[in-house]
Amino acid sequence: MPRRPAPDPFGPAVAASLLAGCLWAQGLASLPGPSAWLGWWLAGLALWWPATAWRPLGAFLLGLALACGHGAYSLSRQLPPALSGSVLLVEGRVSGLPVRTEDRQRFEFRVERGEGPAAVLAGRRLQLAWFDTPGQAAPDLAPGSRWRLPVKLRPPRGVVNPGGFDFERRALERRLAATGHVADPAGARALAGAAGLDALRGRLSDAIGAAVPGPGARFVQALALGDTRGLDDRDWEILRATGLTHLIAISGFHVGLVAGFGTLLARLAWRVLPGLGRRWPRPLGVAAMALLAALAYTALAGFALPTVRTALMIGAVALARLLRRPQGTATSLALATIAVLLVDPLSVLAPGFWLSYLGVAWLLWCLPAGPGQGWLRPYLGAQGVAMLGLLPIGAWFFAQVSLPGPLVNLVGIPWISLGVVPLALLGLGLHPAWPEAAALAWRAAATLMDWLWRGLEAVAAWPGSLAWLPEPTLPAVALALAGVFWLLLPRAVAGKALACLLLLPLLWPVGRRPAQGEAELWLLDVGQGLSMLVLTENHALLFDAGPAPPRGMDFGEAAVLPALRALGVARLDGLVASHGDNDHAGGVPAVLAALPAGERWGPRGWAPPGWRACEAGQGWQWDGVRFTWLHPTPFFPYLRNDSSCVLRIEAGGASALLPGDIGRHVEARLAKLPAAQLRSELLVVPHHGSDTSSSLDFLAAVRPRLALLPVGHDNRFGLPRPIVLARYERYGAPVLDSAGSGAIRLRLGAGGVQVLERLRPDRPRYWRHAPVGVTGYAIGGPPTTKVMRAGTDQGRRLGDGADRGAGDPGAGHHPGAVLEPAAQGSAAAGPGRGGP
Repeated sequence: MPRRPAPDPFGPAVAASLLAGCLWAQGLASLPGPSAWLGWWLAGLALWWPATAWRPLGAFLLGLALACGHGAYSLSRQLPPALSGSVLLVEGRVSGLPVRTEDRQRFEFRVERGEGPAAVLAGRRLQLAWFDTPGQAAPDLAPGSRWRLPVKLRPPRGVVNPGGFDFERRALERRLAATGHVADPAGARALAGAAGLDALRGRLSDAIGAAVPGPGARFVQALALGDTRGLDDRDWEILRATGLTHLIAISGFHVGLVAGFGTLLARLAWRVLPGLGRRWPRPLGVAAMALLAALAYTALAGFALPTVRTALMIGAVALARLLRRPQGTATSLALATIAVLLVDPLSVLAPGFWLSYLGVAWLLWCLPAGPGQGWLRPYLGAQGVAMLGLLPIGAWFFAQVSLPGPLVNLVGIPWISLGVVPLALLGLGLHPAWPEAAALAWRAAATLMDWLWRGLEAVAAWPGSLAWLPEPTLPAVALALAGVFWLLLPRAVAGKALACLLLLPLLWPVGRRPAQGEAELWLLDVGQGLSMLVLTENHALLFDAGPAPPRGMDFGEAAVLPALRALGVARLDGLVASHGDNDHAGGVPAVLAALPAGERWGPRGWAPPGWRACEAGQGWQWDGVRFTWLHPTPFFPYLRNDSSCVLRIEAGGASALLPGDIGRHVEARLAKLPAAQLRSELLVVPHHGSDTSSSLDFLAAVRPRLALLPVGHDNRFGLPRPIVLARYERYGAPVLDSAGSGAIRLRLGAGGVQVLERLRPDRPRYWRHAPVGVTGYAIGGPPTTKVMRAGTDQGRRLGDGADRGAGDPGAGHHPGAVLEPAAQGSAAAGPGRGGP
């Protein structure tokens, strides 16, 4: 029997195995120690190098080892927890292009040296904000300038919700060590002016802005330099609705386009100067020119990760050509994949990695390469393959689909790639020697983009142009990929209509609503604020929508809306703003702007026109679940926290109490109610654990068997108070907090109160911080236990960090309005919204 040949060491089988190893590591809840992944690395090399059939296994072990090593090293370079919240003095350089908003400058900072404890930050990247102060705006930071800054930092930490943005994963992917802000603007000192590539990018961006009048410059800056600072939220909404986000900011596609221009220039040079062929063969010269052009454009784009990945791909293919290595399309793709993963195995965390590679792989497999096809049929075929092949991955990462996107791309791709981008790049090339001609090229690019933009605005205004999908499961994505593979098989393959059924779990998943007479409650993780979703069999109620502080993100838009869409909530039957403080009602406008809502409730004296007043004694019933207002009483004046709407939910004999931010005086009145009207198995801790609430008489009357604490991680108010936690311990009520648990899903019904899921501990990832909340309390039991009945003998443990500082904000505090950046335990300094 002939011996089976060994796989190519840089072929598709090895590339797929290396990719599988890198991907496997990202599913780990915690990373193994160095001895484990060093052993895998040595074993992987030993199996990969010899020409045996074990090469794919060696590549898998090597990918696993590299991903674990890079992940462990990147996490080790994050800010030590002991330095969190301290004012540190650092020196370094502004990297990238700072973004100016209404009240701050946002920028990345590369630390070169630090004083005292900050010395450990040398060589690390920070994401900072410099806020305006009364009478003095933050300075316009020049890209590449050097500064000495007093900063207050925190380790990267985000909120964890269904369908939410994972800021901690993005921080790992981007190697961010910390987020924070300039703590003492008066103590900041400029050390040196702008220098380096970032300074060059800044000057070129300013030149484009000066040459192109009006708002049209923003697209030329984005396409020429990757400078998306001029694009606002409305621009990104239009781009998402039309499916063109991948074409605006510099991406791998544009780097490949520039490499193609370099190839054409090289071919032209060898044709005009045939003598070059005697010194260097044309194929080698073409490969070198393509690589140089790609590297130059990648530098102008600020070495953004998508562009670096594409440059590595082009470099691997060009190197193979320079070494005269035989190349096919599949081999070239495999070689590029290996090059990217060996340099950065954490690339698999980025959506752009999967969209790029899967898109190219589908096209290479499906589209014919023979002559006689013309240009129109292959072009239309490529658009169809890309739309269908990338649908499952797009749904997994973005949970949205642009319905007119395929048709818009038919026009947008050639318009931008063959018209706008070449003119923008031509301006960059002409600017050093002929600024006037460069200005003409940039204005022409802006004019072309303006013509296209008018059409895009009209398309984006169509009803339903952007469809949101519920959060897909991994099996649903796997089935959809199998269905796509089946649909893209040759025409002779039978049963393609049946393949469409495999897409149904992704596009129309089965709703997971509770049964008649039961309610499902989601305490969402919105930092130092409150938002709770209540689902019955056919209805949805949102109680508060999280904060939208002036100096922070709008959690209604960034956390609540994605969670509602991920859970399949397309319409709210009711919305409650318990009272007018920002940490409860700040996110309401964003939610109402995106989703229709039926009834709207708020306290009398604050509720806007058209809203109903929540009034004690009134209520309603949905699907066998009873909702009753317990406070405010009729004619109760609006007193902010003490006017909070208090809602009691009864389902299947179990009940939950949502008291907002009421204080002791209101609690004392409620405690006098008959037990049948107040007693509840589940209690949302009033006022985030402040000592102004959760009085002993109130807890004695409610008798909760489980308490939920909506609180921000390491918040500046020092909540919850240890004395408050001791009261819940005294009454035997375990406390689950959103800071340590992420979003919490519960079932209210005949079985009592059941904790079904806590997203942070039940969906663990190694890049997330340990799921121990600020309360220090947790229900015990095996780590795999997801269903826990409140009131059983679970045991409790007191952790460290219960007391986070002094300064109880008091009964009338307004935390959302005065919150410091990153003080909510949120992704407040996360990347810009709407990016591709």
